[in-house]
Amino acid sequence: MTAAHGGRQRRRAAPLALALLGAALPLCAHAASSGAGPEVFGIPVDFLIFATILLGVALFHHHTLAVALTGLTALIAYKLVFTGFRTGAGFEGLGLHLAHEWVILTNLLGLLLGFALLAKHFEESGIPAVLPRFLPEGWKGAFVLLVMIFVMSSFLDNIAAAMIGGTMALTIFRKKVHIGYLAAIVAASNAGGAGSVVGDTTTTMMWIDGVAALDVLHAYVAAGVALVVFGIPAAMQQQRYSPVAKGAVTTGGIDWVRVGLVAFILAAAIGTNVVVNLRFNHLSDSFPFIGAAVWVALLASAPLRRPGWALLPGAFLGSVFLLSLILCASLMPVEKLPLASWQTALGLGFVSSVFDNIPLTALALKQGGYDWGFLAYAVGFGGSMIWFGSSAGVALSNIFPEAKSVFQWVRHGWHVALAYVAGFAVMLAVLGWQPHEKQTREAPRGTTAPVSSPATPGTQK
Repeated sequence: MTAAHGGRQRRRAAPLALALLGAALPLCAHAASSGAGPEVFGIPVDFLIFATILLGVALFHHHTLAVALTGLTALIAYKLVFTGFRTGAGFEGLGLHLAHEWVILTNLLGLLLGFALLAKHFEESGIPAVLPRFLPEGWKGAFVLLVMIFVMSSFLDNIAAAMIGGTMALTIFRKKVHIGYLAAIVAASNAGGAGSVVGDTTTTMMWIDGVAALDVLHAYVAAGVALVVFGIPAAMQQQRYSPVAKGAVTTGGIDWVRVGLVAFILAAAIGTNVVVNLRFNHLSDSFPFIGAAVWVALLASAPLRRPGWALLPGAFLGSVFLLSLILCASLMPVEKLPLASWQTALGLGFVSSVFDNIPLTALALKQGGYDWGFLAYAVGFGGSMIWFGSSAGVALSNIFPEAKSVFQWVRHGWHVALAYVAGFAVMLAVLGWQPHEKQTREAPRGTTAPVSSPATPGTQK
């Protein structure tokens, strides 16, 4: 790419990034507590710094880690000097804040790195190479793959579903995967978990806090519509770019040991998530159980098949980028949300494309009055609109570095934003806005703390 062409892309990316930030900032500014610190035109300076970081990531996608770390440093310095933190002023307040956030950050780091190794196990198992035998001809084959990712994500972590889907796409499409299709893989992984309390961190948070599993299930109405709206155009894009490689089927067979290892690692993650959330939620803020479980399973199974350790340096840098943005988002003075309504829920989906959805979900749970299916769809699927808007997108971009461009992602993945609005509109028209009250859970025996918490040991997005 020439310097002139790169400059033109950055100039084109700026309006796109500014449009998304423009949609997010008013809601965030409304959510900021009064007296949070200096403001410019009614917007706290904290948010303006965060917006500058996101804009820098959009414009300088070859230097995203440097932009994120520089922005995080500037934001921390600003809060040390001017506003302090929710946990207190100065370095003591910063230390207390980090002590509160370390479990979520460590869990996410463990999952991003662990699932990168899991995806390599899956690639070398031979399954992606034989999969073309079972896919339909033409664009329908690419669409069926998205449906498979959608289904997997209903019971797997969305990072794992995206990584496995990306690994399959690498082989099926001869290592030529269209950026619009990459956006669709991320969207499918996020949409698939929207209606399942074990499919996404945000729905798990709702479940822990007393939202019945059936009260988020109808999010699949919107998610199913969205899958069709973004899936068919993305499949056609991929078909024109590089169709399903029927001739790429290998005769080497399937390495069932690696298949077993993949199942073992996923079972460790899912089982730990369910057990911790149901029985030991009062300890969920004290240790990164799920990330640790994945790594215990990886290390225990390493003597059977060597993991792809060489992948870790690149995956680590991508993970640090995402953790930097999450930490920036956690420093924002967001203390409340607008009144619960379908309009607020719709707006939260756009905010989720540039803002960590974990604190947004926690605030919504504290506020109450939501139709939880709408909220689950909005905060779960909304992050798909930008590559760094969800952990699944960041994880996939570690395999496909060309995806690290807001301009290219929005330009070729236009169908994801359209699908988000279409799915929301259909669910609103068919089911209407029906708020539900949360249920009360008893604490497990031997504890005094209620099994209800706005935090979760799961992953971001």
